[in-house]
Amino acid sequence: MVTGVTIASELPEKLVEYLRRVAEETDLSVEEIVADAVASYLKLDSPDVKAEIHSKLCEKYLNDGRKLLDEGDYPQASEKFWGATAQMVKTLGAKRGETLDNHAKLWSFIGKLVEETKDEEIRRLWAGANALHKNFYEVQLPPELVKGYVKDAEELIAKLEKIP
Repeated sequence: MVTGVTIASELPEKLVEYLRRVAEETDLSVEEIVADAVASYLKLDSPDVKAEIHSKLCEKYLNDGRKLLDEGDYPQASEKFWGATAQMVKTLGAKRGETLDNHAKLWSFIGKLVEETKDEEIRRLWAGANALHKNFYEVQLPPELVKGYVKDAEELIAKLEKIP
């Protein structure tokens, strides 16, 4: 049984530049854009497939973030942990047939989850994950705060994994 296939390919520079531009203009990663495009092309863009795409990206970003944290690259680690958290939110949204393709939709969905679960910790932990996202751009957090927010992000991901 084949699991976890990673595909590496040299893409034409114009395509890579276009993917980067689209990623910058949207709240999507290049990996997410490519995976969604392939699933759509193959007519495999069901909620289950979309949820699996986001779940796999969450795992990848968590692993990448842990390595960067170990290396002391706190800004890059911050963005990977933010990305992992956003991907887990998108996983849950996809399971429910929702496309969460911008920050406003992510925040709105978090609000729905807090209301649905009556778990205010979700809101607090999400705010911590967003502090990591901001840190990527502004590099303002000292390492001890990054590490604390990383724990919050991991805690939120664990909570979200348990929500049906």
